Amino acid sequence: MRRWAITGMMFFAGAALADDAQWEKFGADAPAGPAVPLAIALADPAAHVGQAKVFSGRVVDVCQKKGCWVMLEDGGQGARVLLGDHDFYIPKDVRGQAQVHGVLARVELSPDAQRHTAQETSGAAVPAVEYRIVADGVQVLADDPGA
Repeated sequence: MRRWAITGMMFFAGAALADDAQWEKFGADAPAGPAVPLAIALADPAAHVGQAKVFSGRVVDVCQKKGCWVMLEDGGQGARVLLGDHDFYIPKDVRGQAQVHGVLARVELSPDAQRHTAQETSGAAVPAVEYRIVADGVQVLADDPGA
């Protein structure tokens, strides 16, 4: 019960922060309403896979070739966010709290796909199975590198 209370407080604190801050937007605007924290979605993936939702987390990595995908993490869980079918791109150095609107899927990667993806990361390991969100919009509260 305590875990859910803490998660709820973090969710509402993040929502309050989101209201006051300026989002850097890429692609389509996310629909209004609450976001599902990625850790909660991946704790019960069957309840979220295949549905268009807004997921929240933190951008911790971006494709270093073109900026065509980001890694979203939350509570030790991660998902690769594909930016449509290369419909839009994100600067390679963006990091920070984020919300993505898209559809969550579980994907098994071939060894070739793992190698290809590894070449585009900034050093992170690529698992054989990953969760992936195909997004039509991403918004980021980008970290201030000068802070």
